[in-house]
Amino acid sequence: MENRDKKIAAAALLMVAGGVIGAAIALLFAPQAGSRTRKDIVRYAKKARHRADEAVEELASNVNSMVDSIGEKTEELVEKGRDVAGGARKDLIRLIEEGASKLEKFRTLLSRM
Repeated sequence: MENRDKKIAAAALLMVAGGVIGAAIALLFAPQAGSRTRKDIVRYAKKARHRADEAVEELASNVNSMVDSIGEKTEELVEKGRDVAGGARKDLIRLIEEGASKLEKFRTLLSRM
């Protein structure tokens, strides 16, 4: 799951970077003034940075949600484990007491013989 999220994030960043590079190349070869082209490049770079920041925030939010979810599931499993262990302990004590009772009955029976 973690590896898949990393691949998705990397693909998203590569797509954004490819878009920025492609836009910059297209602007460099466009028939307009150099100052206008530079302004366009700066504007597109700012947009790309903003989008990259949003992607990072979204990824961080997803990772935090996943960590919280895993923590909750872990707590539930630990609690279930405690319940199972407590039940098993009670069963074991009951079986030991039953065994001791049967042993006492058998001992009494043998002493009568």
